[in-house]
Amino acid sequence: MRTKTTTLSSLALAGLFGLVGCDLDVPDLNNPGLDELSENPTPSGVSAACTGLLIGNRAGIAAANGYVAQLGILGREAYNFDAADPRFVGELLAGELQPGSPFGGNFWGAPYANIRMAEIVLDAVDRVAEFDGEPASAIKGFVHTSKALALLEVINTRDTIGAVIDTDTEGVDDLGAIASKEEVFDEIAALLDDGADELAAGGDAFPFPFSGGYAGFDTPASFLTFNRAIRARVAAYMEDYDTVLSALDESFLDDSATGDLSAGVFHSYSTGAGDTTNGLTNPNIYAHPSVVEDAEADDARVAAKVVQVSEEEAGGAQGLTSDLKFTMYTSPAAPVPIIRNEELILLRAEAEWAQGDLALAIADLNIVRAAAGLPDLAAGSNAMEVEDDILYERRYSLLFEGGHRWIDLRRFDRLDELPLDQAGFVINVRYPLPSAECDGRPGEAACSEGSLGD
Repeated sequence: MRTKTTTLSSLALAGLFGLVGCDLDVPDLNNPGLDELSENPTPSGVSAACTGLLIGNRAGIAAANGYVAQLGILGREAYNFDAADPRFVGELLAGELQPGSPFGGNFWGAPYANIRMAEIVLDAVDRVAEFDGEPASAIKGFVHTSKALALLEVINTRDTIGAVIDTDTEGVDDLGAIASKEEVFDEIAALLDDGADELAAGGDAFPFPFSGGYAGFDTPASFLTFNRAIRARVAAYMEDYDTVLSALDESFLDDSATGDLSAGVFHSYSTGAGDTTNGLTNPNIYAHPSVVEDAEADDARVAAKVVQVSEEEAGGAQGLTSDLKFTMYTSPAAPVPIIRNEELILLRAEAEWAQGDLALAIADLNIVRAAAGLPDLAAGSNAMEVEDDILYERRYSLLFEGGHRWIDLRRFDRLDELPLDQAGFVINVRYPLPSAECDGRPGEAACSEGSLGD
Protein backbone atom coordinates (compact mmCIF):
# COMPACT_ATOMS: atom_id res chain seq x y z
CA MET A 1 0.00 0.00 0.00
CA ARG A 2 2.88 2.38 0.62
CA THR A 3 6.59 2.73 1.11
CA LYS A 4 8.14 0.74 3.91
CA THR A 5 8.63 3.74 6.15
CA THR A 6 5.51 5.62 5.22
CA THR A 7 3.08 2.91 6.06
CA LEU A 8 4.71 1.95 9.34
CA SER A 9 2.44 -0.93 10.32
CA SER A 10 -1.26 -1.46 10.56
CA LEU A 11 -0.95 -1.51 14.31
CA ALA A 12 0.89 1.80 14.40
CA LEU A 13 -1.71 3.39 12.15
CA ALA A 14 -4.49 2.03 14.28
CA GLY A 15 -2.83 3.65 17.27
CA LEU A 16 -3.82 7.03 15.87
CA PHE A 17 -7.41 6.02 16.43
CA GLY A 18 -6.74 5.04 20.01
CA LEU A 19 -5.54 8.49 21.03
CA VAL A 20 -7.96 10.49 23.09
CA GLY A 21 -7.18 14.15 23.39
CA CYS A 22 -7.98 17.78 22.90
CA ASP A 23 -11.37 17.26 24.53
CA LEU A 24 -12.23 14.93 21.63
CA ASP A 25 -14.19 11.77 22.33
CA VAL A 26 -12.42 9.18 20.17
CA PRO A 27 -13.37 5.51 20.34
CA ASP A 28 -10.59 3.11 21.23
CA LEU A 29 -10.34 1.31 17.91
CA ASN A 30 -7.78 -1.48 17.67
CA ASN A 31 -6.30 -3.22 14.67
CA PRO A 32 -9.53 -5.02 13.71
CA GLY A 33 -11.18 -1.58 13.81
CA LEU A 34 -8.73 -0.36 11.20
CA ASP A 35 -9.53 -3.37 9.05
CA GLU A 36 -13.21 -2.56 9.41
CA LEU A 37 -12.64 0.99 8.22
CA SER A 38 -10.95 -0.30 5.08
CA GLU A 39 -13.32 -3.17 4.40
CA ASN A 40 -16.65 -2.18 5.90
CA PRO A 41 -16.59 1.55 6.77
CA THR A 42 -19.25 3.05 9.01
CA PRO A 43 -20.12 6.67 9.82
CA SER A 44 -18.65 6.35 13.32
CA GLY A 45 -15.46 4.76 11.99
CA VAL A 46 -14.89 7.47 9.40
CA SER A 47 -15.64 10.22 11.92
CA ALA A 48 -13.20 8.73 14.42
CA ALA A 49 -10.55 8.49 11.69
CA CYS A 50 -10.97 12.19 10.92
CA THR A 51 -10.39 12.96 14.57
CA GLY A 52 -7.33 10.72 14.34
CA LEU A 53 -6.03 12.88 11.50
CA LEU A 54 -6.27 15.97 13.71
CA ILE A 55 -4.27 14.18 16.36
CA GLY A 56 -1.80 12.82 13.83
CA ASN A 57 -1.09 16.26 12.39
CA ARG A 58 0.19 17.45 15.75
CA ALA A 59 2.35 14.35 16.34
CA GLY A 60 5.85 15.42 17.29
CA ILE A 61 5.18 19.12 16.78
CA ALA A 62 5.58 20.25 20.41
CA ALA A 63 7.81 17.49 21.78
CA ALA A 64 11.08 18.50 23.42
CA ASN A 65 12.75 16.82 20.46
CA GLY A 66 9.99 17.78 18.04
CA TYR A 67 9.42 20.00 15.05
CA VAL A 68 9.26 23.39 16.78
CA ALA A 69 12.24 22.63 19.03
CA GLN A 70 14.55 21.00 16.48
CA LEU A 71 13.93 23.54 13.73
CA GLY A 72 14.21 26.27 16.35
CA ILE A 73 17.68 25.02 17.27
CA LEU A 74 18.73 24.78 13.61
CA GLY A 75 17.51 28.35 13.10
CA ARG A 76 19.33 29.62 16.20
CA GLU A 77 16.12 30.51 17.99
CA ALA A 78 16.69 28.01 20.78
CA TYR A 79 19.00 25.63 22.61
CA ASN A 80 18.24 22.41 24.41
CA PHE A 81 20.76 21.80 27.19
CA ASP A 82 19.59 18.29 28.03
CA ALA A 83 22.63 16.75 29.72
CA ALA A 84 21.33 13.25 29.01
CA ASP A 85 21.50 13.73 25.24
CA PRO A 86 24.48 15.68 23.87
CA ARG A 87 23.06 15.40 20.33
CA PHE A 88 20.97 18.52 20.90
CA VAL A 89 24.29 20.31 20.43
CA GLY A 90 26.55 17.72 18.84
CA GLU A 91 24.23 16.78 15.99
CA LEU A 92 21.96 19.79 15.50
CA LEU A 93 24.62 22.49 15.81
CA ALA A 94 28.09 20.97 15.70
CA GLY A 95 27.70 18.15 13.21
CA GLU A 96 25.82 16.67 10.31
CA LEU A 97 22.31 15.33 10.90
CA GLN A 98 22.41 11.54 11.05
CA PRO A 99 19.77 9.57 9.11
CA GLY A 100 19.62 6.84 11.74
CA SER A 101 19.15 9.09 14.76
CA PRO A 102 15.94 10.48 16.31
CA PHE A 103 17.19 13.87 15.16
CA GLY A 104 18.20 13.52 11.50
CA GLY A 105 15.72 10.69 10.94
CA ASN A 106 12.79 12.64 12.35
CA PHE A 107 9.68 14.10 10.65
CA TRP A 108 9.15 11.32 8.12
CA GLY A 109 7.39 8.30 9.58
CA ALA A 110 4.69 10.16 11.52
CA PRO A 111 3.63 12.49 8.67
CA TYR A 112 3.50 9.59 6.24
CA ALA A 113 1.44 7.56 8.71
CA ASN A 114 -1.08 10.39 8.69
CA ILE A 115 -0.98 10.52 4.89
CA ARG A 116 -1.76 6.81 4.82
CA MET A 117 -4.63 7.34 7.23
CA ALA A 118 -5.93 10.13 5.01
CA GLU A 119 -6.00 7.80 2.02
CA ILE A 120 -7.88 5.15 3.98
CA VAL A 121 -10.51 7.75 4.90
CA LEU A 122 -10.79 9.02 1.33
CA ASP A 123 -11.37 5.46 0.12
CA ALA A 124 -13.89 4.77 2.87
CA VAL A 125 -16.05 7.87 2.76
CA ASP A 126 -17.55 7.18 -0.66
CA ARG A 127 -18.73 3.79 0.61
CA VAL A 128 -20.72 5.25 3.51
CA ALA A 129 -24.23 6.01 2.29
CA GLU A 130 -24.94 8.33 5.22
CA PHE A 131 -22.18 10.68 4.01
CA ASP A 132 -23.46 11.06 0.48
CA GLY A 133 -23.39 14.65 -0.79
CA GLU A 134 -22.33 17.53 1.41
CA PRO A 135 -20.95 15.51 4.35
CA ALA A 136 -18.69 13.52 2.03
CA SER A 137 -17.47 16.70 0.39
CA ALA A 138 -16.74 18.28 3.78
CA ILE A 139 -14.79 15.22 4.89
CA LYS A 140 -12.78 15.10 1.67
CA GLY A 141 -11.92 18.79 1.94
CA PHE A 142 -10.72 18.30 5.50
CA VAL A 143 -8.75 15.17 4.62
CA HIS A 144 -7.02 16.71 1.62
CA THR A 145 -6.01 19.67 3.77
CA SER A 146 -4.69 17.34 6.48
CA LYS A 147 -2.73 15.36 3.92
CA ALA A 148 -1.20 18.58 2.57
CA LEU A 149 -0.12 19.61 6.07
CA ALA A 150 1.61 16.28 6.61
CA LEU A 151 3.43 16.45 3.29
CA LEU A 152 4.45 20.05 4.01
CA GLU A 153 6.17 18.89 7.21
CA VAL A 154 8.14 16.35 5.21
CA ILE A 155 9.32 18.74 2.48
CA ASN A 156 10.04 21.57 4.92
CA THR A 157 12.58 19.29 6.53
CA ARG A 158 13.93 17.46 3.42
CA ASP A 159 13.91 20.46 1.07
CA THR A 160 15.97 19.76 -2.09
CA ILE A 161 16.28 16.04 -1.33
CA GLY A 162 12.58 15.70 -2.09
CA ALA A 163 9.97 13.27 -0.79
CA VAL A 164 7.56 10.53 -1.83
CA ILE A 165 4.27 11.64 -3.34
CA ASP A 166 3.28 8.37 -5.05
CA THR A 167 2.13 6.69 -1.85
CA ASP A 168 -0.69 4.56 -3.22
CA THR A 169 1.51 1.62 -4.21
CA GLU A 170 0.54 -2.03 -4.01
CA GLY A 171 2.75 -3.37 -1.21
CA VAL A 172 5.25 -2.41 1.46
CA ASP A 173 8.12 -3.40 -0.84
CA ASP A 174 6.79 -1.35 -3.77
CA LEU A 175 8.38 1.98 -3.03
CA GLY A 176 7.19 5.20 -4.58
CA ALA A 177 9.87 7.30 -6.23
CA ILE A 178 11.53 10.22 -4.45
CA ALA A 179 9.97 13.23 -6.17
CA SER A 180 11.74 16.57 -6.51
CA LYS A 181 11.06 19.48 -4.18
CA GLU A 182 9.17 21.23 -6.97
CA GLU A 183 6.99 18.18 -7.61
CA VAL A 184 6.22 17.84 -3.91
CA PHE A 185 5.12 21.45 -3.63
CA ASP A 186 2.97 21.07 -6.74
CA GLU A 187 1.30 18.09 -5.06
CA ILE A 188 0.71 20.03 -1.83
CA ALA A 189 -0.79 22.92 -3.78
CA ALA A 190 -3.09 20.55 -5.68
CA LEU A 191 -4.23 18.87 -2.46
CA LEU A 192 -5.09 22.22 -0.92
CA ASP A 193 -6.90 23.42 -4.04
CA ASP A 194 -8.90 20.19 -4.27
CA GLY A 195 -9.70 20.53 -0.59
CA ALA A 196 -10.89 24.10 -1.08
CA ASP A 197 -13.34 23.07 -3.81
CA GLU A 198 -14.67 20.26 -1.63
CA LEU A 199 -15.02 22.45 1.44
CA ALA A 200 -16.95 25.01 -0.59
CA ALA A 201 -19.49 22.26 -1.38
CA GLY A 202 -19.40 20.82 2.14
CA GLY A 203 -22.54 22.29 3.64
CA ASP A 204 -22.86 23.79 7.10
CA ALA A 205 -21.14 21.30 9.41
CA PHE A 206 -18.55 18.54 9.70
CA PRO A 207 -19.80 15.14 10.91
CA PHE A 208 -17.01 14.89 13.51
CA PRO A 209 -15.69 17.07 16.36
CA PHE A 210 -12.67 19.38 16.34
CA SER A 211 -10.30 20.34 19.13
CA GLY A 212 -10.47 23.71 20.83
CA GLY A 213 -7.51 24.89 18.77
CA TYR A 214 -9.83 25.02 15.74
CA ALA A 215 -12.43 27.21 17.46
CA GLY A 216 -13.92 29.47 14.83
CA PHE A 217 -12.60 27.22 12.05
CA ASP A 218 -14.69 24.09 12.64
CA THR A 219 -17.28 24.40 9.87
CA PRO A 220 -16.57 23.74 6.19
CA ALA A 221 -16.85 27.45 5.37
CA SER A 222 -14.56 28.62 8.17
CA PHE A 223 -12.13 25.72 7.70
CA LEU A 224 -11.90 26.81 4.07
CA THR A 225 -10.33 30.11 5.23
CA PHE A 226 -7.71 28.06 7.10
CA ASN A 227 -7.08 25.97 3.98
CA ARG A 228 -6.53 29.18 1.98
CA ALA A 229 -4.17 30.54 4.64
CA ILE A 230 -1.99 27.43 4.36
CA ARG A 231 -2.23 27.72 0.57
CA ALA A 232 -0.84 31.26 0.80
CA ARG A 233 2.10 30.03 2.88
CA VAL A 234 2.79 27.24 0.39
CA ALA A 235 2.58 29.66 -2.52
CA ALA A 236 5.18 31.90 -0.85
CA TYR A 237 7.48 28.90 -0.47
CA MET A 238 6.95 28.28 -4.20
CA GLU A 239 7.58 31.97 -5.04
CA ASP A 240 4.14 32.07 -6.64
CA TYR A 241 3.16 35.47 -5.35
CA ASP A 242 0.03 35.96 -7.45
CA THR A 243 -1.40 32.91 -5.70
CA VAL A 244 -0.25 34.21 -2.32
CA LEU A 245 -2.44 37.27 -2.82
CA SER A 246 -5.43 35.42 -4.25
CA ALA A 247 -5.34 32.81 -1.48
CA LEU A 248 -5.06 35.51 1.18
CA ASP A 249 -8.18 37.16 -0.24
CA GLU A 250 -10.06 33.96 0.65
CA SER A 251 -8.33 33.40 4.00
CA PHE A 252 -9.09 34.76 7.46
CA LEU A 253 -6.67 37.69 7.09
CA ASP A 254 -7.93 40.68 9.07
CA ASP A 255 -5.95 43.90 8.82
CA SER A 256 -8.62 46.09 10.36
CA ALA A 257 -7.97 48.26 13.38
CA THR A 258 -9.75 45.67 15.52
CA GLY A 259 -8.08 42.68 13.88
CA ASP A 260 -6.45 40.26 16.30
CA LEU A 261 -2.95 39.31 15.13
CA SER A 262 -2.99 36.24 17.37
CA ALA A 263 -6.21 34.85 15.87
CA GLY A 264 -5.76 31.62 14.01
CA VAL A 265 -5.62 27.84 14.20
CA PHE A 266 -3.66 25.98 16.87
CA HIS A 267 -2.61 22.51 17.91
CA SER A 268 -4.25 21.73 21.25
CA TYR A 269 -2.67 19.84 24.16
CA SER A 270 -3.83 18.83 27.60
CA THR A 271 -2.92 16.85 30.68
CA GLY A 272 -6.01 14.67 30.31
CA ALA A 273 -5.68 10.91 30.41
CA GLY A 274 -4.42 9.58 27.10
CA ASP A 275 -3.76 13.01 25.65
CA THR A 276 -0.46 14.64 24.66
CA THR A 277 1.11 17.51 26.56
CA ASN A 278 3.09 20.42 25.19
CA GLY A 279 6.73 19.39 25.64
CA LEU A 280 8.06 22.86 24.85
CA THR A 281 7.78 23.59 28.56
CA ASN A 282 10.85 21.37 29.00
CA PRO A 283 13.21 23.10 31.47
CA ASN A 284 16.24 22.34 29.29
CA ILE A 285 14.97 24.61 26.48
CA TYR A 286 16.46 28.12 26.39
CA ALA A 287 16.33 30.98 23.91
CA HIS A 288 19.40 31.68 21.80
CA PRO A 289 21.17 34.88 22.97
CA SER A 290 20.95 36.37 19.47
CA VAL A 291 17.17 36.64 19.88
CA VAL A 292 17.70 39.55 22.27
CA GLU A 293 20.97 40.81 20.82
CA ASP A 294 19.50 41.33 17.34
CA ALA A 295 16.19 42.87 18.39
CA GLU A 296 15.26 46.50 17.99
CA ALA A 297 15.00 48.43 21.23
CA ASP A 298 11.54 48.19 22.82
CA ASP A 299 10.28 45.46 20.52
CA ALA A 300 7.32 44.25 22.58
CA ARG A 301 7.46 40.81 20.96
CA VAL A 302 10.75 40.09 22.69
CA ALA A 303 9.40 41.12 26.08
CA ALA A 304 6.28 39.03 25.49
CA LYS A 305 8.11 35.88 24.41
CA VAL A 306 11.46 35.83 26.22
CA VAL A 307 12.57 36.59 29.76
CA GLN A 308 16.03 36.85 31.29
CA VAL A 309 16.48 34.53 34.26
CA SER A 310 18.87 34.67 37.18
CA GLU A 311 22.39 33.35 37.05
CA GLU A 312 21.25 30.35 39.10
CA GLU A 313 18.49 29.56 36.58
CA ALA A 314 20.71 29.97 33.51
CA GLY A 315 21.60 26.86 31.54
CA GLY A 316 24.47 25.55 29.52
CA ALA A 317 26.05 22.57 27.81
CA GLN A 318 29.20 21.87 25.83
CA GLY A 319 30.48 25.42 26.22
CA LEU A 320 27.16 27.10 25.31
CA THR A 321 25.18 29.16 27.81
CA SER A 322 21.95 31.14 27.93
CA ASP A 323 20.05 33.03 30.59
CA LEU A 324 16.99 33.50 28.37
CA LYS A 325 13.82 31.42 28.67
CA PHE A 326 10.76 31.36 26.44
CA THR A 327 7.51 32.46 28.07
CA MET A 328 5.23 31.51 25.18
CA TYR A 329 4.28 28.05 26.41
CA THR A 330 3.35 28.45 30.03
CA SER A 331 1.86 25.05 30.75
CA PRO A 332 1.69 21.50 29.38
CA ALA A 333 -1.71 22.46 27.96
CA ALA A 334 -0.47 25.53 26.05
CA PRO A 335 -1.52 25.54 22.38
CA VAL A 336 0.99 25.84 19.52
CA PRO A 337 0.10 27.93 16.46
CA ILE A 338 -0.39 26.31 13.09
CA ILE A 339 -1.00 29.66 11.37
CA ARG A 340 -2.09 33.05 12.67
CA ASN A 341 -3.40 36.33 11.28
CA GLU A 342 -0.04 37.98 11.91
CA GLU A 343 1.66 35.60 9.50
CA LEU A 344 -0.98 36.28 6.86
CA ILE A 345 -0.28 40.01 6.94
CA LEU A 346 3.45 39.28 6.67
CA LEU A 347 2.82 36.93 3.73
CA ARG A 348 0.95 39.72 1.97
CA ALA A 349 3.84 42.08 2.63
CA GLU A 350 6.22 39.54 1.13
CA ALA A 351 4.06 39.14 -1.98
CA GLU A 352 3.84 42.92 -2.42
CA TRP A 353 7.61 43.20 -2.04
CA ALA A 354 8.18 40.43 -4.60
CA GLN A 355 5.93 42.22 -7.08
CA GLY A 356 7.71 45.54 -6.58
CA ASP A 357 4.96 47.23 -4.53
CA LEU A 358 7.36 48.37 -1.82
CA ALA A 359 5.06 51.04 -0.39
CA LEU A 360 2.27 48.49 0.13
CA ALA A 361 4.73 46.02 1.65
CA ILE A 362 5.99 48.64 4.09
CA ALA A 363 2.41 49.56 5.02
CA ASP A 364 1.68 45.93 5.92
CA LEU A 365 4.92 45.59 7.85
CA ASN A 366 3.97 48.70 9.78
CA ILE A 367 0.70 47.06 10.90
CA VAL A 368 2.76 44.38 12.61
CA ARG A 369 5.33 46.85 13.90
CA ALA A 370 2.65 49.05 15.45
CA ALA A 371 1.34 46.08 17.41
CA ALA A 372 4.91 45.46 18.61
CA GLY A 373 5.28 49.06 19.79
CA LEU A 374 7.79 49.97 17.10
CA PRO A 375 7.89 53.09 14.90
CA ASP A 376 6.91 52.95 11.25
CA LEU A 377 9.55 52.01 8.73
CA ALA A 378 10.89 54.84 6.65
CA ALA A 379 9.29 55.35 3.26
CA GLY A 380 11.47 55.04 0.20
CA SER A 381 13.40 51.93 1.21
CA ASN A 382 14.83 49.88 -1.62
CA ALA A 383 13.98 46.23 -2.32
CA MET A 384 16.93 44.82 -0.35
CA GLU A 385 16.08 46.93 2.68
CA VAL A 386 12.46 45.78 2.57
CA GLU A 387 13.62 42.16 2.29
CA ASP A 388 15.64 42.73 5.46
CA ASP A 389 12.56 44.21 7.11
CA ILE A 390 10.37 41.26 6.08
CA LEU A 391 12.81 38.77 7.57
CA TYR A 392 13.12 40.80 10.76
CA GLU A 393 9.37 41.04 11.31
CA ARG A 394 8.85 37.36 10.51
CA ARG A 395 11.67 36.43 12.88
CA TYR A 396 10.10 38.10 15.88
CA SER A 397 6.42 37.69 15.04
CA LEU A 398 6.79 33.94 14.43
CA LEU A 399 9.53 33.27 16.97
CA PHE A 400 9.70 29.62 18.10
CA GLU A 401 6.33 28.73 16.57
CA GLY A 402 7.25 26.36 13.75
CA GLY A 403 10.79 26.62 12.42
CA HIS A 404 10.03 29.75 10.41
CA ARG A 405 13.43 31.38 10.93
CA TRP A 406 15.33 28.38 9.52
CA ILE A 407 12.91 27.90 6.64
CA ASP A 408 12.86 31.62 5.80
CA LEU A 409 16.62 32.09 5.71
CA ARG A 410 16.93 28.97 3.57
CA ARG A 411 14.36 30.08 1.01
CA PHE A 412 15.91 33.58 0.85
CA ASP A 413 19.37 31.97 0.46
CA ARG A 414 20.63 33.65 3.64
CA LEU A 415 21.36 30.73 5.97
CA ASP A 416 24.96 31.90 6.17
CA GLU A 417 23.70 34.74 8.38
CA LEU A 418 23.00 32.31 11.21
CA PRO A 419 25.54 32.62 14.04
CA LEU A 420 28.08 29.85 14.52
CA ASP A 421 28.54 29.80 18.28
CA GLN A 422 31.80 27.90 18.28
CA ALA A 423 34.59 27.03 15.88
CA GLY A 424 33.66 23.91 13.96
CA PHE A 425 29.91 24.41 14.24
CA VAL A 426 27.93 23.97 11.02
CA ILE A 427 24.66 25.03 9.44
CA ASN A 428 22.44 22.10 8.56
CA VAL A 429 20.28 23.10 5.61
CA ARG A 430 17.97 20.05 5.40
CA TYR A 431 17.28 16.65 6.91
CA PRO A 432 18.54 13.47 5.24
CA LEU A 433 16.26 10.62 4.25
CA PRO A 434 15.91 8.30 7.27
CA SER A 435 17.98 5.13 7.36
CA ALA A 436 14.85 3.00 7.54
CA GLU A 437 13.61 4.51 4.28
CA CYS A 438 16.94 4.01 2.56
CA ASP A 439 17.18 0.39 3.71
CA GLY A 440 14.46 -0.31 1.14
CA ARG A 441 16.17 1.80 -1.52
CA PRO A 442 19.64 0.34 -2.12
CA GLY A 443 21.60 2.59 -4.44
CA GLU A 444 19.04 5.42 -4.28
CA ALA A 445 20.91 8.65 -5.10
CA ALA A 446 18.83 10.70 -2.65
CA CYS A 447 20.02 8.50 0.20
CA SER A 448 23.57 9.75 -0.29
CA GLU A 449 22.58 13.39 0.12
CA GLY A 450 23.50 14.76 3.52
CA SER A 451 22.17 17.58 5.65
CA LEU A 452 24.89 20.14 4.86
CA GLY A 453 23.78 20.63 1.27
CA ASP A 454 25.85 20.73 -1.88
